[in-house]
Amino acid sequence: PVNKYPCFLLQYTDKEEIVLWMNTVGPYHNRQETYKYFSLPFCVGKKKTINHYHETLGEALQGVELEFSGLEINFKEEVMQKNYCEIDLDKAKRDAFVYAIKNHYWYQMYIDDLPIWGIVGEADENEEDYYLWTYKKLEIGFNGNRIVDVNLTSEGKVKLVPNTKIAMSYSVKWKKSDVKFEDRFDKYLDPSFFQHRIHWFSIFNSFMMVIFLVGLVSMILMRTLRKDYARYSKEEEMDDMDRDLGDEYGWKQVHGDVFRPSSHPLMFSSLIGSGCQIFSVSLIVIIVAMVEDLYTERGSMLSTAIFVYAATSPVNGYFGGSLYAKQGGRRWIKQMFIGAFLIPAMVCGTAFFINFIAIYYHASRAIPFGTMVAVCCICFFVILPLNLVGTILGRNLSGQPNFPCRVNAVPRPIPEKKWFMEPAVIVCLGGILPFGSIFIEMYFIFTSFWAYKIYYVYGFMMLVLVILCIVTVCVTIVCTYFLLNAEDYRWQWTSFLSAASTAVYVYMYSFYYYFFKTKMYGLFQTSFYFGYMAVFSTALGIMCGAVGYMGTSAFVRKIYTNVKID
Repeated sequence: PVNKYPCFLLQYTDKEEIVLWMNTVGPYHNRQETYKYFSLPFCVGKKKTINHYHETLGEALQGVELEFSGLEINFKEEVMQKNYCEIDLDKAKRDAFVYAIKNHYWYQMYIDDLPIWGIVGEADENEEDYYLWTYKKLEIGFNGNRIVDVNLTSEGKVKLVPNTKIAMSYSVKWKKSDVKFEDRFDKYLDPSFFQHRIHWFSIFNSFMMVIFLVGLVSMILMRTLRKDYARYSKEEEMDDMDRDLGDEYGWKQVHGDVFRPSSHPLMFSSLIGSGCQIFSVSLIVIIVAMVEDLYTERGSMLSTAIFVYAATSPVNGYFGGSLYAKQGGRRWIKQMFIGAFLIPAMVCGTAFFINFIAIYYHASRAIPFGTMVAVCCICFFVILPLNLVGTILGRNLSGQPNFPCRVNAVPRPIPEKKWFMEPAVIVCLGGILPFGSIFIEMYFIFTSFWAYKIYYVYGFMMLVLVILCIVTVCVTIVCTYFLLNAEDYRWQWTSFLSAASTAVYVYMYSFYYYFFKTKMYGLFQTSFYFGYMAVFSTALGIMCGAVGYMGTSAFVRKIYTNVKID
């Protein structure tokens, strides 16, 4: 047969076998709480042998477990209504169906990689009698020798009465379609939702914020640098404001301490390296998604993200290793291990915890043992060696502490300052503006992941990522400038944490989204939601923190390079 690997070839000859895959069944409001289709007492069609199906890593991690329906479907061959099996409905089976109908269970199937959804059954108004849909009416659209459209109509409502037999039937109708093969997923997209005016308005709003912040930072830079050039070039023309801000106080006073190593340099370097890697992964995956339409294949987004994460490990090693060397760190092998496994350990730890709950629930989301071993092998045999390469390059190429100012032997005492200039307050306030620039996009991303929308506007996402980075850098530069003006030189952790605090606001927003925008319930879905939202928020925080620190580091280096100190 032509179609040996259904995911790739997708071309058929007349009367060639078409496989109807049964995927999962689960409550409508809990998108992630899914079970195998045949965990409900559905019966299987008579056909037993089919071409082999290959599962990808992304599908295994997402709990996609396709099982053959047993229905005989051939390309362009119509099937009139035909019984394919009988359910012998004893009390236990009836109870299983009643529970599924009460909880609004629906199932998902695939024909030629096109998803189809159907509802298990329905109850009457008083919820006394329950009915099962027994007739699957399939209408398949074809264009040339390719399938471009599939529709399912559920009919044949049968009352669930114990100790009866229920016949399951199906029919297949073929119709010509003008839909191009490349456009066959368009009907699953929702332009009215994603390209709504509020989406455009939020982008415009964020742009205004960017212009304001860039202007503010430029003003600070111009003012400080102009003043320095004026002072040190012995120029007479200085305005009153410049004369007021002399050398008696301010950021120039801490020039001997500003390049002092941060506290806990090993952890700090590992976080910066991991953040740079997350940023590069986000950038590459969004670009690939813009070019490739990754939403058309099951699990392809996750597979791509894992591959790109492994491939970008040298970025982590380079930035983490070079920063640790600059700060005079000696235990570089320990730093490399922590940097390499910081994110994978967090993700795998959360996944294993949720996996135990999934196994307890017998949910299809339970990750198979073989897949866990495969992910561990990627960590040890791909991520770690590449991280080592990056660390060695980083230490040798840019690991020298080439600071523009000499570091004093004795740390300068930090003077008393107003409460709002304390690092803790700056950290809390630092994340508000970056969160403000992305929170509407967060709503769209959450809805595509936790509800039934396919996210496809990756151009918007790229724009929002750029805006987030610019806003984060500008905010941390302003925060750092105020901190240094208060003669507090502890800017490294402050710049990282004030940018990373965006993640705290995102996680708080996820609570609002859960309780007010969804109808999720139950231990499994709740732990899945809050577990993976914590992972997402932490990764976002580490990325923002690294971006904020890198921008601020360049700013600090710039202003102190232009100060000529005796």
